Amino acid sequence: MKPTWRNVLLWTLPLVVVAFFLWQTLLARPAQSRPSINAANTRISYGRFLEYLDNHLVRKVDIFDGGRSAVIIATDPQLENREQRARVDLPLYAPELMDKLQQSGVDLAVFPPSNTPAIWNFLSNLIFPAALLTGVFFLFRRSNQMGGPGQAMDFGKSKARFMMEAKTGVMFDDVAGIEEAKEELQEVVTFLKKPERFTAVGAKIPKGVLLVGPPGTGKTLLAKAIAGEAGVPFFSVSGSEFVEMFVGVGASRVRDLFKKAKENAPCIIFIDEIDAVGRQRGAGIGGGNDEREQTLNQILTEMDGFEGNVGVIVIAATNRVDVLDSALLRPGRFDRQISVDPPDIKGRLQVLHVHARGKKIDPSVSLEAIARRTPGFTGADLSNLLNEAAILTARRRKEAITLTEIDDAVDRVIAGLEGKALVDSKNKRLIAYHEVGHALVGTLIKDHDPVQKVTLIPRGQAAGLTWFTPSEEQMLISRAQILARISGALGGRAAEEVVFGSAEITTGAGNDLQQVSSMARQMVTRFGMSDIGPLSLEGRSSEVFLGRDLMSRSEYSEEIATRVDQQVRVIVQHCYEQAVQLLRENRVAMDRIVDLLVEKETMTGDEFRDIVAEYTKIPEKEVHSA
Repeated sequence: MKPTWRNVLLWTLPLVVVAFFLWQTLLARPAQSRPSINAANTRISYGRFLEYLDNHLVRKVDIFDGGRSAVIIATDPQLENREQRARVDLPLYAPELMDKLQQSGVDLAVFPPSNTPAIWNFLSNLIFPAALLTGVFFLFRRSNQMGGPGQAMDFGKSKARFMMEAKTGVMFDDVAGIEEAKEELQEVVTFLKKPERFTAVGAKIPKGVLLVGPPGTGKTLLAKAIAGEAGVPFFSVSGSEFVEMFVGVGASRVRDLFKKAKENAPCIIFIDEIDAVGRQRGAGIGGGNDEREQTLNQILTEMDGFEGNVGVIVIAATNRVDVLDSALLRPGRFDRQISVDPPDIKGRLQVLHVHARGKKIDPSVSLEAIARRTPGFTGADLSNLLNEAAILTARRRKEAITLTEIDDAVDRVIAGLEGKALVDSKNKRLIAYHEVGHALVGTLIKDHDPVQKVTLIPRGQAAGLTWFTPSEEQMLISRAQILARISGALGGRAAEEVVFGSAEITTGAGNDLQQVSSMARQMVTRFGMSDIGPLSLEGRSSEVFLGRDLMSRSEYSEEIATRVDQQVRVIVQHCYEQAVQLLRENRVAMDRIVDLLVEKETMTGDEFRDIVAEYTKIPEKEVHSA
């Protein structure tokens, strides 16, 4: 039976059952003049009925079921002579009863039995259970096919998606910006397609490849490209699909997955978000998670246990490699760890070229300028950026994406939705001084990044924004650059104090002060850029891993902690004084820029620098206009 007919039958059966019982009810329903035998709730004995009859207490008698039962209306002395309706079971052979009833003069009525054939009574008792069992059967069949809760006996079966030839629509040409990772994985594909090239020199196929990187860098996209290029059976599963409420289910699914993979070797198993099941064992307070740890133990055994696996390559992805169990990371299980980092400027340009396919972009738009303006963007961020620009273009009913849409999309991705422009008032001028303070200090300090744009249009939680664009890809940051960034971040608070006085400073610098405190403390405790000396007093900041980091002790004494606080205060105070001095020396330029900014609301970096250059000399720094 085809699935279509099965669905039709599944929905038709309940309708047939309901229609049948409605028909039975209408067929068996007595006429309106015919009383029902169920009208009497009280039941009396035959002897008591005769006693009522002898005492002339019975007014009416209705006989049903061929003389086997009757409903009487009689006066009951025990109920203060009130009439009641009662049911009486009559004997099969009592011919004298009819004579006695006729002589008593009671209102007598005899009703014949129902005309419903016996076959219908039989079917009415049979068809409902049969229809119910049939419906339940098809429901279980359907839930099994859909993978729903009906799979009560399939808990231990793997939920991995299996494709003999994975046609994901993604090839290595569609993945850009991560050339090193692509090269490593292309080698894995070659292992599967032409193993003799490597076995000829004694090389063995790697058992596992772990993709490590921040979210959005393209780990899952790389797995799709491997599936599309390899042309071998491909199993895809998420780490969370192994773990269930019942202990042992995850391990059973792992066994089933690797059993299927070995039957289809050579093949690839891709486990996304492996940290959901591969976390360190015994790290929980009061013991570990038995189900998760059993599942991890089974994965370890299948990847490189006593039997091992042949021709099965496991590719896994995670952004929390720091919490993975060390036994999972050793060679023999994951022989290679491939870092998938955010792309550099060349990589971002390649990613933009890939995502620009199929989009109408104005010839005047420079993708290189966009790549230079978006440091730290991942492949997913750049894809979202061009998509937001395309949406804005359609909303504004333009034929092609222009630089205006690109700029607005960058601002929207980084800072949030654009708000309503501020009305010219004291608050608007105060925000203008705050933002110009950031921009002016950053422009007058040699080691600071150049200003890209200053705006008073609110975005997200910010009432105004100042953008700085790095002049080049910065892998290493000098002490002078960090101090310059601290001074630039304090420029907003410094401008408020210089113009309005210390009594009128506002809460607008709250986020700036958090960034300043973080940068200054890292200079002291991580980078050794203070008078305390070249010491690293704290490890790299990361999320707390319960059981391993919760009870971690301080790595230095209270005396050193006091010195750390003092050094942080000295650094911040020095940078703040520098910002205040620069703004006081250039007060005239600041006032003029504020007047223009209040009027225009947005000013580009080039316009800003041109005005500043009229009043003072700008330190030489490499500037790229976007």
